[in-house]
Order: sequence, then C-alpha cells, then structure tokens
Amino acid sequence: MIGSTLSRRERTIVVVGGLALVVLLGWIFVVQPIAERNRLTGELVPSRSQVLTRRLDLLARRDALVKELETTNVEIDRAAARFLTEAAPAVAASELQKLTKDMAAQASTEIRSERILPPVERGEILEIPVEIAVSGEIRQLVDLLARLEAAPKLLTVQDLRVRVVNVSQPKELLATLTVSGFILPGKSKT
Repeated sequence: MIGSTLSRRERTIVVVGGLALVVLLGWIFVVQPIAERNRLTGELVPSRSQVLTRRLDLLARRDALVKELETTNVEIDRAAARFLTEAAPAVAASELQKLTKDMAAQASTEIRSERILPPVERGEILEIPVEIAVSGEIRQLVDLLARLEAAPKLLTVQDLRVRVVNVSQPKELLATLTVSGFILPGKSKT
C-alpha cells in the first residue's frame, strides 16, 4: 500500500533516509562506544606498563629484598634483646631500679631517693620511667651518665636536673635523673 502510493523518487528518498538513520544509529550506539573504549584502553597502557615494569623489578630484586629483610629482622632481634624483662611493667621497673642502683654504686654516687613513674605507651613499646636522685661530685655524675649510656639494656635519660647541695662548698652536687627502660608488652619471653 505505501509502496503503491509513493512514486519511485519518493521511495528512493525514504530508503536513503532509512539507511541514513541506520548508519547514524549504528555510529552513535556501536562505533562511538567502541572508539571510546579503545581510547580509554590506550590511555591505560602506559600506566599499566609502568606497573608491570615495577613488578618485574621487584621480582628481579626478590633475593636482595629477602636478604635485606632477614638482616633487618636480626637487627630488630638484637635491639629487642636490650629491652627490659617483659613480664610486667612493675617487674621491669624493679629491674630498672636495680640496674640504676648498681650503676650508681659503681660510679661512687649516693642514691638519695627513688621513685617509679607511671609507664608511657610509645606505639607498641612501653616506656618504664624511674626517677632517682643521686649525690656526688661532678666526675662521679659524669661516670654515672656514661655507665647509663653503655648499659647492656637500652636506657635513656629523659630528664636531668643538677643543683649544688651546699652553695658555700659547691663540690657536692645533687642530680635528679629520670631514666627510662623499654619493654614490648604482649610478647613475653618463655
């Protein structure tokens, strides 16, 4: 019916228009999405190539990285051996007190007072501070500080206050030290 009412020229225009519509729709819904996907994939190629290169470098350096990790673990174990006894903060504090008393006696200083301070969390490490007051001459105090620095356990002097005991005879000094040791709570040695 429609074909009989339309002239040959009109049918040609309708067919050409239909083909143009099919081509236009094909371009919009088929060709453009494929072209866009190819463009996006082309943009990803350099970054993926870099990632691949980095991963291949890591694989090539695997043995060196494993060796470096083992070396680091040995160093960590060596440093952890310098921590105080890990039983409890109170036990570590008494161990720290004993260490400082022994070092003060070896340095020929007199301990005037001792006080255990509350533990301080430093990440995974627990700091155990002890405050001690010692008296002695300046060389004895320097000797005590040198002994604290060279101790087999990891000790730090957090605070140091020095004053003269007798102003008329400034030979005797009174030093108040806050000495800290460290423990790894939760990883007890058995």
